[in-house]
Amino acid sequence: MKIFKCVALAGLLGGSALPFFDPVVAAGFVDVLDTPSLHSELATKGMLTGLTHAGERLVAVGQRGHILFSDDAGLHWQQAQVPVSSDLVAVHFPTSRQGWAVGHDGVVLHSSDAGASWERQLDARQIGALLLGYYRQKLNARPDNEALMTRVADAQRINDEGADQSFLDVWFQDDQVGYVVGAFNLIFRTEDGGRHWTPWLDRTDNPGALNLYALRPIGDQLFIVGEQGLVLKLAPLAGRFNATPMPYNGSFFGITGKPGVALVYGLRGNVYRSVDEGTSWSKVELGLPLTITAGTVTPDGRILLLSQAGHVLLSIDDGASFTLQAESALAPVAAALVSGAGTLVVAGARGLRQLPFE
Repeated sequence: MKIFKCVALAGLLGGSALPFFDPVVAAGFVDVLDTPSLHSELATKGMLTGLTHAGERLVAVGQRGHILFSDDAGLHWQQAQVPVSSDLVAVHFPTSRQGWAVGHDGVVLHSSDAGASWERQLDARQIGALLLGYYRQKLNARPDNEALMTRVADAQRINDEGADQSFLDVWFQDDQVGYVVGAFNLIFRTEDGGRHWTPWLDRTDNPGALNLYALRPIGDQLFIVGEQGLVLKLAPLAGRFNATPMPYNGSFFGITGKPGVALVYGLRGNVYRSVDEGTSWSKVELGLPLTITAGTVTPDGRILLLSQAGHVLLSIDDGASFTLQAESALAPVAAALVSGAGTLVVAGARGLRQLPFE
């Protein structure tokens, strides 16, 4: 699974995922789940793949368990206390103080102090047993259900694999209810701030167990995107993520937009737009055949997309069209946001940077 994620990032970040590989430790194996992240003066220059707001604070996550935070719109960064050195992929704060980060080795971390320190809530050493217990209980109630038999068999396999699991995104609607998603249809929901997690693998229209790359709300709708054109939308009353028909079967890596406009983006510059809450989608022509790896919305409602090479594209018509902005210090980008000071902050293979945009 970790190899899968490195290959995926290599594609997303222009082949620059090599920093995720550490040299073999000659002195013997040290479990990254039991090793706190080391402080480094070069942390801001290393691979960073997740970026979010925690109130006015900015928080970034990346390789070797590095988490950094900034209180001056990204000019200066401090390194957080992190109990693991697993590579982290994504981060989200539903409030200014409560936040979650996820990554390799099935890691789910929680912060209650705006990202300055973190505690582990879940890792892959627990995931297999959690899945196995949950689906065995359901099978005991319905012993002739073939789908549940398959779930139990899959859970047993995951349990046997141990720590070879990866979460790729996280989103919380408040400080209690949230979701984590990952490779091969890995998805969990919590209703108590991460103290307990419920498997939702049987609640997605994803029979091929395709990778789930990102989840985000647009307006009142919660979407998941993944491999082979997979776009799922939560049906809250049914408690299920239903597939939405898409005219494209390549991978989508992210979602952005605002109430009334949803955009999903991915391989080779493919971007699709919906103005009817995901019922139908139309292609947005970018004129840039490069993978789109990040997207964000400015405070005044403009939409930004960024390519794997660092190109910045701006829309002032709710995502119907985009204009390529002046190129400056192009480098692979994995995440982007607009700070409170109005600057574009990006994270990627070359760490954290600020880019101008019109």
